[in-house]
Amino acid sequence: MTELSQQQRTEFEAAAFRTLVEHLRQRSDVQNIDLMNLAGFCRNCLSNWYKDAADAAGVDLSKEEARELIYGMPYEEWRTKHQNEASAAQKAAFAASKPSH
Repeated sequence: MTELSQQQRTEFEAAAFRTLVEHLRQRSDVQNIDLMNLAGFCRNCLSNWYKDAADAAGVDLSKEEARELIYGMPYEEWRTKHQNEASAAQKAAFAASKPSH
């Protein structure tokens, strides 16, 4: 396995993250609930993780600002343009995927 420096790792991880975010922006047909049902995370999770990283670094970034960075537009605008009401099957799959405590 190729040995990477910490700087290379950080740069490559950042590039992969930017590619993922751009891919999700282009695939607005894929609903967040579909992502949650299949992968266990969605665009909102990414924005929350982004905000968590900013918080850990002492950077004041609001939830709305983090979402705009991920969605490429204000969240409410994205919802209006792209979000559909979840089907009964999507809701049932989401409920079944939640761990019970």
